[in-house]
Amino acid sequence: MVAIGIGLQNFPEGLSVAVPLRRMGYSKRLAFFYGQLSGMVEPVGGLLGAVAVSLAKPLLPYALSFAAGAMVFVVADSVVPESHSRGNGRLASWGVIAGFCVMMSMDVALG
Repeated sequence: MVAIGIGLQNFPEGLSVAVPLRRMGYSKRLAFFYGQLSGMVEPVGGLLGAVAVSLAKPLLPYALSFAAGAMVFVVADSVVPESHSRGNGRLASWGVIAGFCVMMSMDVALG
């Protein structure tokens, strides 16, 4: 289904290349060719992306944990102090606790 969606998306992309070329005086055949050529980048990029993911697979858990740690740092560094500065410290703390409990419950329930 994803491949079909990507393929359907390529029609307007090819048109967005071919129609201006046609208006500039290119032949129908050449405008169509360049429109098709503009979509040829996607399979090549898809293959390169698949190779990159397969090579980086051992690093993925570390990269994801780094990203999660960065998000926690941003929340702890800016969001929490901002919420406490406006007199909503208790509500903000309870919100963090509730959010943490919901996320941990979902993690356990959904595996």
